[in-house]
Amino acid sequence: MGGAFSSRPRSRLLGRCWDFVGDLRAMATLRKITVKVPAGLLERAQEASGQGITETVRAGLQLVAASRVYARLRQFRGKVRFSRNFSELKSDRYE
Repeated sequence: MGGAFSSRPRSRLLGRCWDFVGDLRAMATLRKITVKVPAGLLERAQEASGQGITETVRAGLQLVAASRVYARLRQFRGKVRFSRNFSELKSDRYE
């Protein structure tokens, strides 16, 4: 696979992404936990997610778990050269 990334950083990045996917697969084994959180924080989070407590906490944990991958991706900002420019990418939307 050729591409915009050099093979070494891409391998590490993909490895971290696959680690994250593995974490999602591990969710098939559920653990029951008890967590004390400030009531206001939980209410705001539930309002933002539009979900119940379990789904809101699960979404928050997924965001925390993914934050390392997001940080790694942000390191590539401005360093990646693409083979197509923005106009070319936008033009094939309408073809």
